[in-house]
Amino acid sequence: MEASVRLGGPLFDPYEDPEQWVAFLKKSGYRAVNSPVKPGEDEQVIAAYRKAAAKNDIVIAEVGAWSNPLSPDQSQAEAAMEKCVKGLELADLLGARCCVNISGSKNIEYWAGPHKDNLSDETFDQVVEITRKIIDAVKPTRTFFALEAMPWAFPDSADSYLRLLSAIDRKQFGVHLDPVNMITSPRDYFSNGELIKDMFAKLGPHIRSCHAKDITLREDNYIPQLDELRAGLGTLNYSIYLRELAKLNDVPLMMEHLETADEYKLAADYIRSVGKSLSINI
Repeated sequence: MEASVRLGGPLFDPYEDPEQWVAFLKKSGYRAVNSPVKPGEDEQVIAAYRKAAAKNDIVIAEVGAWSNPLSPDQSQAEAAMEKCVKGLELADLLGARCCVNISGSKNIEYWAGPHKDNLSDETFDQVVEITRKIIDAVKPTRTFFALEAMPWAFPDSADSYLRLLSAIDRKQFGVHLDPVNMITSPRDYFSNGELIKDMFAKLGPHIRSCHAKDITLREDNYIPQLDELRAGLGTLNYSIYLRELAKLNDVPLMMEHLETADEYKLAADYIRSVGKSLSINI
C-alpha cells in the first residue's frame, strides 16, 4: 500500500454549498480541510457537509476554538470555555478529527502570550480541570478535544503532553501536533529531526491532526530568536516529519498562518516535492 499524507489548508474562494466546497478543495488538491461551517449552524447543513466530505474522501481535520480559558478576566475565561464546548459539539456533528485550542495563558494583554505562571503546577491542574469539563460537557463520540503545544504554555513538550494525557484521563482527549511550536532553543532547532522522531514515538497513537509551517534561527543576533516561515523556507526536517506522519492512521497535515492563496500553493508544492522524493503521496 502506497504511503500517503493528507494535506490541507484554507480555501480563499467563497462557497455556498457542499458541492461548491468540494469543487474548490479538489481544485486546490487538498484531501483535508478545516471546518466549513461555524458553531450554531443548522444541523442539516452540518450533516450535508459531513456527508459530502465522506463521499469525496475528504477529512475534516479541525474545528478551531481559539480562545483563552485561563484568562485572568473571568468573563473572558467563561466565554472561552463556552467557545470550546460549542466547537467540540460542532466537531462531533461534523465527524472532524478534533476540536483544537491552546490551553491558554495568564497574560491579560496577549491571549496566547507568555506569562510567568503559565507553566506552574497550579496552572497545570487548572488545565486538567478545564479540559475535563469541556469533554464531559459534550461527551463526544466521533471526535476528540485536543490542545496545541505552545512554547510557554502546557503542553510545551512531548513529555508534558504525556503528563496531560495521563492527568486528564479522558478517552476523547487527543494530541494536536505542531513541531515548530515545540522548538524553543538552538539545541532543539539544530536537532529538530530527532526531536520530531521523539514526538511521534511518544505521542503517535494520540495524534489527531498536525500543522505545517517552518522555522529559522536568526544568525545576526546574539540572543536566540526563532521565527516562523512558510514551509520550505526554514530548516524543519520535513523528510522526517512526513515519514513519521505517513506511519500513522491517516492523520491530516494542515498548513496555516499564510496570507494568500499563492503562498499556500508554494508551501503545498514544497511539501509535495519532499513527499515525492520519499515516495509518499501527498
